[in-house]
Amino acid sequence: YPYAKRLEHYLTIDGKTRKRLFPKRDQFAPELLYFSTCILESKTPEPSGWEGLADVRTIQALYRSADTGQPVRVEPVRRELRPGLEQMITRPAVAKPSIIHAQSPSGD
Repeated sequence: YPYAKRLEHYLTIDGKTRKRLFPKRDQFAPELLYFSTCILESKTPEPSGWEGLADVRTIQALYRSADTGQPVRVEPVRRELRPGLEQMITRPAVAKPSIIHAQSPSGD
């Protein structure tokens, strides 16, 4: 939820659950900044279209597997570059806008 104070993530492995908290922040603004910088500097963005192709192949395989009830092999996509932490750009979270003369869609 974009206006939460912190985002919680729970991971359970072998019956043991770990909780991790993440600070609230804007994720879209850094993507726009990075992409526009790539355009201005004639750089290829990473993740690239190959990363997107790998994601689409995985999603298609999930649908086929759900339809058939069988595992589906996903052909690997050769990736020359991988996203790294050095690419991280952070921006503060977006504040919840004021509702004027309207009820919130969620009823809050």
